[in-house]
Amino acid sequence: MTPSSSSLPALLGGPPVRPQGPPPWPPADEDVLQALQRAFRDGSWGKYHGEYVTRLEERLAEYFGVEFALTCASGTFAVELALRALKVGPGDEVIVTAYDYPGNFLDVHAVGAMPVLVDVAAGNWNLDPVLLAAARTAATRAVIVSHLHGGMVPMREVMDFAAAHDVKVIEDAAQVPGGTIQGRKAGTWGDAGVVSFGGSKLLSGGRGGGLLTRHADVYQRARAFQFRGNILSPLSELQAAVLLPQLARLDARNAQRAATVTQLCEALRDLPALHPFVNACTDAEPAYYKLGFQFDAAAFGLPRARFIDACRAEGIAFDAGFRAAHVGRSPNRLRRSGDLTQSERAHEGAVVLHHPVLLGAVADIHQVATAVAKIQQHASMLIPRT
Repeated sequence: MTPSSSSLPALLGGPPVRPQGPPPWPPADEDVLQALQRAFRDGSWGKYHGEYVTRLEERLAEYFGVEFALTCASGTFAVELALRALKVGPGDEVIVTAYDYPGNFLDVHAVGAMPVLVDVAAGNWNLDPVLLAAARTAATRAVIVSHLHGGMVPMREVMDFAAAHDVKVIEDAAQVPGGTIQGRKAGTWGDAGVVSFGGSKLLSGGRGGGLLTRHADVYQRARAFQFRGNILSPLSELQAAVLLPQLARLDARNAQRAATVTQLCEALRDLPALHPFVNACTDAEPAYYKLGFQFDAAAFGLPRARFIDACRAEGIAFDAGFRAAHVGRSPNRLRRSGDLTQSERAHEGAVVLHHPVLLGAVADIHQVATAVAKIQQHASMLIPRT
């Protein structure tokens, strides 16, 4: 029998909505297996420098419409490469949002600069370009812009600010490869862009990342820093081999995920206290890695952590968002610009749905909605007793 929203939650002994658990990722695509076999047979898997990395960098540049792409071992390292290539260092300030992937904050420290924290927009907990001007000082060298949880930052406004004040822009598109703003791919608006090939990402090499740029000087400085007699923190030939077929079908899978997100948001529309991110860009086509929701624990009747535990028991891969950068850190490691209320709300209330289910059938979407509905209906029974 298929569990319904009236069934007991799995945490209370009821049948889980998805007893098989969340869909696996990365999927066992036949062309990825064939790419691995080719790299094994031709000996590329053991080479320091082979054709697959070169080919991937060429395809990335072509796909994103930039002149240069440089691969490396992670998206986090790609952000550091971008900072160094843009000559950011000691004495400089870099504007970042207080709610962001934590690696970006740490990368600013890695080059000896000071992170300056700005708040995020209320509707989608991404960067609000309006707040950039107040954060700028004579020491401001760059801004890191992340597109998070299906949200897309209005990059035209960011670039107008940057041009007016001679500030460099690093665009972190790790979560949104293939997403567009005004028809232009995320990751290509700034002086440098970043993509990620981490194991759970839309393009998965297990690990890996890349830097994108239109500027020859930025590319050359990044390459120069990366070269230490051999390449520091490289992408392997095997990783490049499996990424090539994934890149070829990225647009098709992005379109499928986007259609599913529309269906899912409709299915969740009448459920209280779980609100999809409202995109600030009406002319954007997002990509979806961790689909973001604003969770209102008081309205739902359940703490966020307990809601997530209950969803996971149902086989639905919800998780918490990021920790705000200023929470639990010494104030000496950062400078705050203005109020960070929305970042603190994101710290406490962001929940994200892992993307593999977005490639499923309509039944998979109904399972997500059913799980959330039955958890809400039994919220009072799920509250931990002290």
